[in-house]
This record gives sequence, structure tokens and C-alpha cells, in this order.
Amino acid sequence: MKKIADLLIRHKAIEFGDFTLASGAKSRYYVDVKTAVTHPDFLAEIAREIAERYDFDVVAGVAVGGVPLAVATALAAQKPFAIIRAGEKDHGKKAPVIGDVKGKDILLVEDVTTSGGSALYGITMLRNAGARADRVVTVVDREQGAAATLKKQGIDLCPLVQVSEIL
Repeated sequence: MKKIADLLIRHKAIEFGDFTLASGAKSRYYVDVKTAVTHPDFLAEIAREIAERYDFDVVAGVAVGGVPLAVATALAAQKPFAIIRAGEKDHGKKAPVIGDVKGKDILLVEDVTTSGGSALYGITMLRNAGARADRVVTVVDREQGAAATLKKQGIDLCPLVQVSEIL
């Protein structure tokens, strides 16, 4: 997706330096989709792309990075969204998934995938809640094992952009 790659570059979503990723891995660059999607034009373009390309009953995102993507995609597609909590909660309803997903075909959206851990967590929570979930759309795949990790669990990773396209 050349347009998405161009927008990532324009919104300075790639930074160089010494970073520790959520997976614990060290990296010489950081892909900051979370900040880039605070720009409405970029968020709308991503949502439009996902809504036009994929069929689903409900779109879901893991807090924090996947939530704005899920909400924007839901608005673009005029379909419901769900939020997957990033961790356990000890008050209120305590449910790890917010939204009606039982028996529905769910599309999980992620900002960036590296090892696939967050995506796998999201799919597991959705499946535990009774959803049919076997696809993850990520804005950027860092090409560091997420696709293989997810494939082992019967999950397809669908990147809008591979990091090699923007480095």
C-alpha cells in the first residue's frame, strides 16, 4: 500500500535510535503508528483501506494501539467494534473483551506487529469470548516473526505495509 507507506513517512512514524520494543527485543528504529494516527487524515485513510478490503462482522483492537484503528474502521464500515483490554481488571464487569463478539466473525486490527504476541493475545481473548477470529490486519509488520507465530495458530497476518517498504 504505497499511500499508507507514504503517509507513515510524511507523519514521521519511523524514528532511528536505540529502542526496546514491547516484545523485549532491541531495535535501531521505532515504528510509531500510535502517534501518526492522531492525525485524522492518516487514521481515516487506514480505516478506509481496511473497511474496503476486508469483510467482517465486528472489528476489534487491543488497547492501546488497536483501539483508534478499530473505532475508525468501524465508522468507515458502519459496523460494530470491540476493545480487548491489555490486561486483567479487578473491578466492574472484569470482562477482557468489551463489545458483542460471541459467534461473530472478528477482524483484529493492530498498529505494529513484531513477534505477534499482542495479536495472539487479542485473538485468544476473542476466541475465549466465543468469537470466530483468524485474521489480523496490521498497519506495519516489522517482519520479525509475527506472521510465522500467528500462522502456527491458524491466524493470517495481513499487513498494510511491510517495514522493508518504508526503511
